[in-house]
Amino acid sequence: MDTILKKNTVDEIESLVRKCGDIIRNADRNVLDTDAKAGHANFVTKYDALVQDKLKNGLKEIMPGSGFFGEEGEHNGFPKEEYVFIVDPIDGTTNFMNDLGFFCIAVALVKNKERIFGMVYDIARDELYKAVKGEGAFLNGRRIYVSKKPLSMDVALFGTAPYYEGLPDIAFKKAREYLDKCIDVRRFGSAEMDLCMIAAGKAGIYFEPRLQPWAVAAGSVIVEEAGGTVKKWNGSEVDIEKQGSCVAFGKGVDIPVFDAGFPE
Repeated sequence: MDTILKKNTVDEIESLVRKCGDIIRNADRNVLDTDAKAGHANFVTKYDALVQDKLKNGLKEIMPGSGFFGEEGEHNGFPKEEYVFIVDPIDGTTNFMNDLGFFCIAVALVKNKERIFGMVYDIARDELYKAVKGEGAFLNGRRIYVSKKPLSMDVALFGTAPYYEGLPDIAFKKAREYLDKCIDVRRFGSAEMDLCMIAAGKAGIYFEPRLQPWAVAAGSVIVEEAGGTVKKWNGSEVDIEKQGSCVAFGKGVDIPVFDAGFPE
């Protein structure tokens, strides 16, 4: 464990995340104040901004001097601090807006740009995933592991990168290919939640053509600590400073995964 991530620090982060979850759970869906962002069907609600502000203030109280990199607001490059929190206040905003029940809060911590901690709170199910590098992955305090089943006996999850022109076509083409290699495919609309399902052994593989850092940073730590693999689609390492493709899988995947010709 990194010396700064003592048990009481992790507990404080969890308490803060759960309080933010209560804000989202009790949201007035008649007054979401929804705005559109760049990209197809890319929305933000007042609760995205409210929760991000609460997380930013709370995390800086827990770890004074840390940097913060969140989904909402302007971005002027990755923060320069040694420790930086990467936050998605509501991953799965469209699901939240439509009360579909598949959205979460995601908080990651990096040290010198190395991912060392991830926490994902599935608000609707009251399920909290967390992992500290080198200490395993947990769901509500219970140790979790990735699937060991061959892909032919497992499920594939995917995301379509809907905000980026042309990428959904690539995603659906890949999903069709995987449909012949597994039991079935699923698209849920929250990358961090998809990664946690890989970590918990609920599915064998997850892929998406492009994700922002806050949509992969926390879940990727949890997958790796559960014994799985997270890379870009071309086999290179995940970059927490910029957007890129993502593929995550358990121990039982027995087919070629990486595509050297796939763009980062």
